Amino acid sequence: MLIKAKESKIHTVFIPKGNSLEGGMPIGIEVLPVANVFDVIKHLTGEKKILPAQSENLINTPSFYDVDFADVKGQSEAKRALEIAAAGGHNCLMIGPPGSGKSMLAKRIPTILPDMTFDEKLETTNIYSIAGAIPEGQALIDKRPFRSPHHTVSAQALTGGGANPRPGEISLAHNGVIFMDEFPEFDRRAKESMRQPLEDSVVNISRTAGSVSYPSNVMLIAAMNPCPCGYYGHPTRECHCTAAAKKKYMDKVSGPILDRIDIHIEVAPVEYEQLSGKANEEKSAAIKERVNRAREIQRKRFESTSVSCNAKMTPQITKDYCVLSPSANKLPKASFKKLGLSARAYDKILRIARTIADLKGSESITVDHIAEALQHR
Repeated sequence: MLIKAKESKIHTVFIPKGNSLEGGMPIGIEVLPVANVFDVIKHLTGEKKILPAQSENLINTPSFYDVDFADVKGQSEAKRALEIAAAGGHNCLMIGPPGSGKSMLAKRIPTILPDMTFDEKLETTNIYSIAGAIPEGQALIDKRPFRSPHHTVSAQALTGGGANPRPGEISLAHNGVIFMDEFPEFDRRAKESMRQPLEDSVVNISRTAGSVSYPSNVMLIAAMNPCPCGYYGHPTRECHCTAAAKKKYMDKVSGPILDRIDIHIEVAPVEYEQLSGKANEEKSAAIKERVNRAREIQRKRFESTSVSCNAKMTPQITKDYCVLSPSANKLPKASFKKLGLSARAYDKILRIARTIADLKGSESITVDHIAEALQHR
């Protein structure tokens, strides 16, 4: 409401005292917190002036987390894939047996994402304000959201809605991560309802009360087992699932949804030697530095467009910025036929390769970048 007031050239707003923390953020208008209407009268008559609400300035406050990628033993391939995902804003699907560390890895993704800008903090806080979900005593959502809805969540709770439309989980994850563990077990309607928000970064809801749009610029991180029991392909545990049960389980995730997930990776069980080893794993801060450098390259590349990162490139922009050398072009051409890739999947491979090149600081996309991108499909 305060943002709308500013847009409407209103310069002073009275708000309830209970909202003074949220209302005190520096958005460019005077906000006066009051306990009751008598406070307003006293202020207007000059009997007792009210001081404007002023919250702690969190514009450039760095984010601190109590988890770190250094906590995860081994899993170098999965960590590399998630670094690429963070650097380009790509959606990712992790497939692996129970206990391989999929959830542990997912929960640490916000620690390697760039710190939120003040505008991003304000956008996200706006959504949480509408939902009535701002934590007590907090003025601003200053960390990238990490939402992890249970697989029993309804399509409406996921995308938003209700008689009086409210933001859903995918909008509450705006500018952050939505983690969907046990991905095949989500209701089919719930999974399919993600298609349009993932494509357009916005949720459109139409109800009798009216139509609303909520932003949903998110990274989707999904995780699943390779079969119902979870041990298909496990090096030491035997899978007891029938071929029909495996097929039924995999068919719960439709082709159109898989097509919208850029990176697909297998997360293997961790060996005992890795778990018990004393080797120091790379910290989130070091990975984040590389991610920040890649994001800065993208910021400069797309500054004259509405695109925020490589994953959000349109087909035309992909064509403009993902030009392959003649030698690099041969590999996707052969893979396109052999793997039966769709046009969307081909574009996603190019975008992943562009992100890998950005992480290396390379202007051109080489055959090595394409080869690694193909490994992540």
